[in-house]
Amino acid sequence: MPPPQPEPSAPPAPGIPPRKGHPVRDLIAIGLTVVVLLAALAVGGFFVYRALYSPSAFVQHYLSLLASGHAADALKVPGVAIDRSELEKNGLPKNASEALLRQAALSTLSDVQVVSETREDDGDTAVAVTYKAGGYAGVTTFEVSPDGRAGFIPTWRFARSPLAVIDLSVHGSMTFQVNDFRLDKRQVALAGTAVDPADPVPMLVFSPGLYSVRVDTTISYSPGLAVLSDAPMKDVPVEVQTKPTDKFVAVVQDRVDDFLEQCATQQVLQPTGCPFGYVVHNRLDGLPQWSIDKAPKVTVVPSGEGWAIPETKGDAHIVVDIQSIYDGSITHLDEDVPFTLVGTIDISANGAASIRVSEPGS
Repeated sequence: MPPPQPEPSAPPAPGIPPRKGHPVRDLIAIGLTVVVLLAALAVGGFFVYRALYSPSAFVQHYLSLLASGHAADALKVPGVAIDRSELEKNGLPKNASEALLRQAALSTLSDVQVVSETREDDGDTAVAVTYKAGGYAGVTTFEVSPDGRAGFIPTWRFARSPLAVIDLSVHGSMTFQVNDFRLDKRQVALAGTAVDPADPVPMLVFSPGLYSVRVDTTISYSPGLAVLSDAPMKDVPVEVQTKPTDKFVAVVQDRVDDFLEQCATQQVLQPTGCPFGYVVHNRLDGLPQWSIDKAPKVTVVPSGEGWAIPETKGDAHIVVDIQSIYDGSITHLDEDVPFTLVGTIDISANGAASIRVSEPGS
């Protein structure tokens, strides 16, 4: 019996070539895949760097702390807090108060956007940012310098502190408000209770930030004056002149009326310390009787760090009999006596008003 013959192999299907290996092509494909993956990693790493570890991200972190009201944390950002000697080197008052570096004195900060990041020749980076501070649009450029690394991650610090100084002069009040945070010159000035009311009070503030200064007391007031701190290490002079309140003017009016009424009780031709009087060249037949026929309507105006009553006219009235030295005849005097008064008003440390009324020039 003949041995079994092997069955013939099935011919390949028509149109389908047998598969052959192409090692070069495979290597190219693998290489392209690796390049694409590396590029993707590089792009992703770049965006991660920009978002988390770049100078722009460092500045945005600082601004986010201000926007959320975390003043104490913002002050801890590297390069923000500054030594007093550095203030002096930058031409700023070294005795500037830190009273406004707190949450209660911050205004709103929104719409923060980095518009440019520029590497400078000295190795620092300039980061320009736009924003809205208290509704006012602004732009600030920050100087950021390298501050070492945390592992592979670069760290940064402000090369120039973003703090600034508001040099505030408030006339007519020892107390004032900044963004509704109430302050007293005697609490924030280096001289304390011995501070000269005319001296400006320097106070450190964050940049950027809007600081609205106003006065609202029983004696004086001023509308809000908005100051935009938009540059690091900038000295911003601010001057606020207050006006007397209606209540204060009414108190002064009452004091002047009482003073004149007291003057009118003096039964002499020239009441002592009073702005009115009468001169005769004959004898009096009886004591003069004074009254205030037309009380002066006073106004109050600023005078240095205090207040004053400008020249104000009024009418007193005198009734008295006068005897002629020549023939002894009696003349009945009954007439108005016009007068003019001025006054100075000093406010003591406890808020009491001291008013002195006199004739002009006395």
